[in-house]
Amino acid sequence: MSMSDPISDMLTRIRNAQLVSKATVSMPASKVKTGIALVLKDEGYITDYRDVELDGKPGLEITLKYRDGRGVITSLKRASRPGLRNYRGKDDLPRILNGLGTAVISTSKGIMTDTSARAAGQGGEVLCFVT
Repeated sequence: MSMSDPISDMLTRIRNAQLVSKATVSMPASKVKTGIALVLKDEGYITDYRDVELDGKPGLEITLKYRDGRGVITSLKRASRPGLRNYRGKDDLPRILNGLGTAVISTSKGIMTDTSARAAGQGGEVLCFVT
């Protein structure tokens, strides 16, 4: 069965796994999901991620990060969705909690944070917000 929004599915799986204090969460893999996982790891929201095989198909396993028994990710929200894409220019990229949060942006140079997109002078599709 095909999914209408695989990125939203990924974010929901991470949210649900953190609510029940799971150590890892698995999901079908794609290049975009791997890019989002790399950004989350670089920003310190997850411990690690790795490629696995799920029922003979490529999968992604994310190791979640906890501090004092609570998940490091407090909010994970989808910004652009298939029915309403959210594109921003380099000057209009969102700042999440005055720079304390992260917006994940899909640019022509790859998937990156709002801060690195601003530094690279790139705009793009705002995929999600993480705090």
